[in-house]
Formats: sequence, structure tokens, C-alpha cells
Amino acid sequence: MAANFFTISIIILSLFLVTLSAESESELVADLLTLQSESESGVIHLDDPTVSKFLTNPKTPRPYSLIIFFDATHFHDKPELRLREIRREFAIVASSFIANHNSSNTKLFFCDIEFSESQPSFQLFGVNSIPHIRLVGPATESLEDDSGEMDQAGLSRFAESMAEFIESRTKLPVGPIHRPPILSKIQLGVIALVLLVWSPLVVKKIVAGETLLHDPRSWVSGAVFVYFFSVSGAMHNIIREMPMFVGDREDPNKLVLFYQGSDMQLGAEGFTVGFLYTIVGLLLAFVTHALVYVKGATAKRTLMLFALLLSFWAVKKVIFLDNWKTGYRIHGFWPSAWN
Repeated sequence: MAANFFTISIIILSLFLVTLSAESESELVADLLTLQSESESGVIHLDDPTVSKFLTNPKTPRPYSLIIFFDATHFHDKPELRLREIRREFAIVASSFIANHNSSNTKLFFCDIEFSESQPSFQLFGVNSIPHIRLVGPATESLEDDSGEMDQAGLSRFAESMAEFIESRTKLPVGPIHRPPILSKIQLGVIALVLLVWSPLVVKKIVAGETLLHDPRSWVSGAVFVYFFSVSGAMHNIIREMPMFVGDREDPNKLVLFYQGSDMQLGAEGFTVGFLYTIVGLLLAFVTHALVYVKGATAKRTLMLFALLLSFWAVKKVIFLDNWKTGYRIHGFWPSAWN
């Protein structure tokens, strides 16, 4: 009789503990859903107390997975790390996943941790470099050894590579990536209204042949701009969001306009080289289209010599900057008798 009572007590206690554990797990999921709904992008901001609550405190396997982005705001001004851009892409993946899985049953949550306010959490994961992304699954025990780390090389493809990493580790499809439109509906409405108001005037100008497209000077200016845009690396700066200059690490009062090393190009470097190339292009256009109309032979020869010397100087400066930046030597192959 006593044995039966003891067995029944054990069963009741086990059921109670299981029920209590289930309630605790559901409360954690509910708290995560609440934090997710309060975030504009769906990314939950974690700190040391919430890391302890959602990752290290539960004794039972957690019923959810967390994909965590490790951030450091004091490094946002480092263009080589591209933390702002990667953080923005991470938020796009989070919002896309939430939009594609409009259900509370999908227990995958996107989170971020900031270094300056959560250094113990960084040490808990063993994170010593950024950008850094980790996936903590339901059965993860050691956050440093068992959590899945995303290869930093894969971050070059931004949101797409993050989605592939999540799908390969969790077997959950992220779905299509929803990027925000370049222009909002209000901006599009204002542009449409302005075009509608200006349309009668534009039609009148086109019929009269008084538009910029009928002015040869606008075509010349446009050609020079396209040439400068092409040779200055401006598209590279726009795509990579490269700054014009950076602060000197040794002297904060100084600015670095030219970065030595082929792994990064500042905007000032590209514009300088583009300006030198544009000088050569304009001199070539001057020699082939304007100099032929000069009647005096002496003046023509003087201008030709000036154009050649200035072009030689500009090209020499470009070669010097390339040698200094990359470390590779570019030189002319003169006749052996000249050496």
C-alpha cells in the first residue's frame, strides 16, 4: 500500500513538473513574441539580463531558436566593417521572415546584442570579432561551442546569404526577401503631382525646341560628367557606401584622404584620380576639336606642347598614386640606351 502511494506521488509530481515546465516554456515564447512585436523590424534587442532569461536560465531544452547579430555601435564609423549595412540587411531578413510566416507557431526569433552594454554576453559566446552572427538552437547547451556561427565570408551577399544560413541550420524556409521601396507612396504621389502640373509647360518647350536636350552644351556637360563618373570609381563608392575620408587613428584632428592598401578605396582617392583622368580627356578633346581651328602655327605648337606636358604630368600622378597604394611598381619601358 505504501509502495503504491509512493508511486502515485511520483507520477503526480512528475506531471506537475512537466506542466510547470510547459507553462514556463510558453511564457518565454510569449515574452519573445511581445518583444518582437514591439520592435519595428522584428529584431529583439538583448542585454545581459535577457540573455540570462532566454538562453542560460532554462533547465529544459528551449522550445525556440535565436539567430543573434553581435553589434558594436562604436565601430559603426569603420567603413571596412560595414556594420551599419550588415545590421540593416539582418533587419530586412527578420522582417521578411516574420511577414512570410505570419504565425506564432514558428519559434525562430531574430535578436541583436550590443558590445558596450553586454560585454559579459560577448564573452559567454566567445565572440572576439565582428561582424558576427550566431544561431542558438533548442538543444544548444554551450553557447560558445555548440551554437552555429555564420562564416563571415558569406556576409558579402548580405540578406541572401543570411537566409541560406538560416535555412540550412533550421530547415525553415525564410521565403522571399522584402526590401523597402526606394520611394514611399507619399513621395511618388508628390512626384506625380509635380509632373502633372509641369506637363503643359514641358510639352510647350519640347515643341518650341527650347529644352536642355536641344542645347549642345548640355550634351557636352553630360558627356564630361559620365566620363568623370566612370573613371573616378563613383559607382564603387555608392555601392559600397565608402566615405570620402576617415579620421586618423593616431591623430583625431587629422583626416585621411588616401588609404594605403588595396583592400579599401576612399571617395577622395577616386575623385582625385577621376579629376586627373578628366584633365587628360578634356585636353584630348581640345586638341582634336578646338586646336585645329587655331591659325597661327606658333600658337598651335605652344598649345599642343602645353597639352602634352599637362597630360604627361596627370598620368604620372595617377601611376604614382597606384604604386603608393598597391605596392606594385608600374614604369615605362624606355629604350635600353636611355637607361
